[in-house]
Amino acid sequence: MSILLVPFSLVGCAEDNKSDPTGTKPGSGTPTGNYELVWSDEFNYSGLPDGSKWSYDTDGNASGWGNNEAQFYTSGRLKNAEVKDGVLSINAIKEDYEGRKYTSARLVTRGKGDWLYGKVEVRAKLPDGRGMWPAIWMLPTDWSYGGWPASGEIDIMENVGYDPFVIVASAHTQAYNHVQGTQKSGKVNIADCYTEFHNYILEWEASEYRVYVDDKLVFTFQNEKKGFQVWPFDKRFHLLLNVAVGGNWGGAKGIDDTIFPKSMLVDYVRVYQKK
Repeated sequence: MSILLVPFSLVGCAEDNKSDPTGTKPGSGTPTGNYELVWSDEFNYSGLPDGSKWSYDTDGNASGWGNNEAQFYTSGRLKNAEVKDGVLSINAIKEDYEGRKYTSARLVTRGKGDWLYGKVEVRAKLPDGRGMWPAIWMLPTDWSYGGWPASGEIDIMENVGYDPFVIVASAHTQAYNHVQGTQKSGKVNIADCYTEFHNYILEWEASEYRVYVDDKLVFTFQNEKKGFQVWPFDKRFHLLLNVAVGGNWGGAKGIDDTIFPKSMLVDYVRVYQKK
């Protein structure tokens, strides 16, 4: 999910940037072999998201998060982030709030779940409609190589409502980013992503990372061993879950105000690392 005031563009495609995956088949349940579960939230409780695992990211509200986004991300507000019936619901709502016309939530594991390498699996059902921009993604915890995009960004899942059913996975680095027109991305059509849960998966190793939807390989980003400018992914990252409204990419064709409220539902989040 881009964090600069620039339009989003796609460079590359899944077919051009694949390699054969190794290890456990994705989307097949609990990994076997060398993987062990190191962090998870099964959402088997009710109320606000577990505060020992999740925080609320609100710092960018004043600036529109660098993307001219229309929503105000709230903190600790059950209306926008609620766990109920075994599912986390991140709710985008049309309402006047703090000078904005929409509210939503942006949940982060920073300081409570930070990892270097491993497998991240998020089972989710996405919100549809023009103006929606849900994302499952990762940012560096320590920004060791400098500000965006130098320290990297891993987009496991993005979808914009005006381009229905298209799931996009991307890498952002100093060498490869959409500002320069060099971004590397992959995409796949998932015809029931709004009506059924799917597993959005990252397998991240020192040599490359791979993104899947269920057992379908969507995108591979390889370590070219040319320094942090190409591969900043040798530092710890944390997970973000959010539903943006509008923005340079999500709102490129406007926002349909008749669709609200809209929710991203998350069945579970599981993080594994090799023993």
